[in-house]
Amino acid sequence: MSTELEWKLSVPDTSVLDDILTDEAIRSRMTETPRRYHMQTSYYDAPDRRFSARRITLRRRLENETSVLCVKAPLSGAADSHARGEWELAGDDLSAALPRLAALGAPVSLPEPCELLCLWRADFVRRAVMLRMDDGSLCELALDFGSLYGPGGSCPLCELELELKQGAPGASLAFCEALRERYGLAAQEKSKFARARELE
Repeated sequence: MSTELEWKLSVPDTSVLDDILTDEAIRSRMTETPRRYHMQTSYYDAPDRRFSARRITLRRRLENETSVLCVKAPLSGAADSHARGEWELAGDDLSAALPRLAALGAPVSLPEPCELLCLWRADFVRRAVMLRMDDGSLCELALDFGSLYGPGGSCPLCELELELKQGAPGASLAFCEALRERYGLAAQEKSKFARARELE
């Protein structure tokens, strides 16, 4: 299991995403050339919504045609409310992979076979780059633009994510707050999955 610690900011449009990516405060911290991905994400649940009721996310994501299966869940006792457990496997069939994900520690053990339904989706382009903070910690900046889909329709997606990859979170959190103030952005407290779920 890995622990995901990230902060999200809503961004009004793609021109602001472009400005952020070319900001000297960003460019001076880049450890690589920005990467570009086409992300196609499918979110699943049982017919009785047993997983989402427990804030468990079941996800299959195509990242430039590479399929990754993932379970995300809250971490009990975590000091930071933004921290979540994350378990991943390569593969195409999430239902078949549930026993293997459970063996890794994901909270998806079931007493009987469970049908999974694809109920929500996200389709977006991500530009991502690794940044080194002043204290030596590493975080990944991701700029996402696209759409979220649910049974009741769709809504636009335009946001910034900053995910801690190595080191203490203090410098990354401060940097995220500085970006929020510089560009007049609002904190986005809901995950893509949570917003897609609202499209019922």
